[in-house]
Amino acid sequence: MQFVQTPVNADRTARTRKISVSGIAAAGAIAAALTLVPTQAHAAEHTGTAAAKTASTATTTKTAASAKTYSNNLDGWIRESLDIMKSKGIPGTYEGLHRNIMRESSGNPNAENGWDVNAQNGTPSKGLLQVIQPTFDTYHVAGTANDLTDPVANITAAANYAADRYGSIDNVDSAY
Repeated sequence: MQFVQTPVNADRTARTRKISVSGIAAAGAIAAALTLVPTQAHAAEHTGTAAAKTASTATTTKTAASAKTYSNNLDGWIRESLDIMKSKGIPGTYEGLHRNIMRESSGNPNAENGWDVNAQNGTPSKGLLQVIQPTFDTYHVAGTANDLTDPVANITAAANYAADRYGSIDNVDSAY
């Protein structure tokens, strides 16, 4: 038996599809909103006054919507650095950072070069992107740790230096 779709059936089918898609989209949006916004009861558990409840709910909502976490590994350090770089106008890509990190330290945040001219002069290159202390001090990016071997601070300072010297970390293909 062959089904022939009449104009009435076609119209009903189209309307049903439209309602179904709209319903699914609305349900998804509501579910997402409910996961981000605490209930009044939840906010009341953590605050004492009505004003504090309102402030707490607003802060929690804003924090939940804007909080970003990064894994404590090379991928997370690169991604966090890229977000900081973007906010500071420092150019660079994941690929450019990863390529240079693998060449310089094989991804070891505690790598230290004890043999090159910098080391012979008392300032060994350290960290993921093998930065020397004077370069780190000059190109350190506010908002990162003031520690040469901190992975995010090391990556971000090195990318800042590379941007100043080469236009971007992406343009670096050898020791810099």
